[in-house]
Amino acid sequence: MISFLTRRLLSGVVLVAVISALTFVLMSMTGTDTARNLAGATATAQQVAQKKTELGLDRPVAAQYTDWLGSALRGDLGRSWAGGDSVAASLSDKLPVTLSIVIGGLLLSAILSVLLGVGAAVRGGLLDRAVQLLAVIGFAVPSFLMALVLALFVGVRWRMLPATGYTAFSESPSLWLQSIILPSVSLAVGAIAATAQQIRSAMADVLRLDYVRTLRSRGLSSRSLLLRHALRNAAPSALTVLTLQFIGLVGGAVVVEKVFGLAGIGSLANTAASNGDTPLLMGVVVVMVALVVVVNLLLDVAQGWLNPKVRVA
Repeated sequence: MISFLTRRLLSGVVLVAVISALTFVLMSMTGTDTARNLAGATATAQQVAQKKTELGLDRPVAAQYTDWLGSALRGDLGRSWAGGDSVAASLSDKLPVTLSIVIGGLLLSAILSVLLGVGAAVRGGLLDRAVQLLAVIGFAVPSFLMALVLALFVGVRWRMLPATGYTAFSESPSLWLQSIILPSVSLAVGAIAATAQQIRSAMADVLRLDYVRTLRSRGLSSRSLLLRHALRNAAPSALTVLTLQFIGLVGGAVVVEKVFGLAGIGSLANTAASNGDTPLLMGVVVVMVALVVVVNLLLDVAQGWLNPKVRVA
């Protein structure tokens, strides 16, 4: 298992390197005159050329990327071309916002998906049809539309929760929780639909297996049968779906942050892409890809704990 995780970690490092190189190349091909934008509309040609030299944009793309990669490997992600702020400091300031709503949405998805999926597989009937209907609605309604509805009704009209803004956990845990509920719910609806349907299907398949009927005939309680045996065997597929949902939630957070006025990684990436701010955008990309790699590693560990065959393989 350790050698397997080591290989996955190395492949993750390669993935980060490849994605960062592709992003750097694509940024150089956008056609955006970054030097002109930063120098100002009234800047002379000489001033623009001076800005290009200052930023290193007059050098080959390969040389620019090599310099950036060398600094990144030393832990220095550079400074924003637009604001001059440290990229690492900007990321550390914005990342907690995005992680708060993404992890909140993921936890909400996991809890409700298990309850709905297991209930639909065990009880069937009306609950099963309701879960399938929820899956259809969850796939059909985009997260930004759900965010707009929640912000309008729950936040503005009913004033139950804040419609905009973010409070750091260190300032007030209660206000922090209130500020992330609506964005987390907006992100979670689609994930709940997909994961609950997956858990329902997996649980229904497991409950039809011979060993389940054998355990039930020996008098094993329904609670123990579901939690210790059936759910554990159905969990690997659900974990895989949740991992994919995490990646989707990170992408959906870009739009949801806009709706709720949250200054997270999404808004940072949008600003960097608009300004042609390569160091800032590269920092965002590296952090996001690293998060995906870490989540996939955690999935492998969880899969090995749940399924001994994975550990042997």
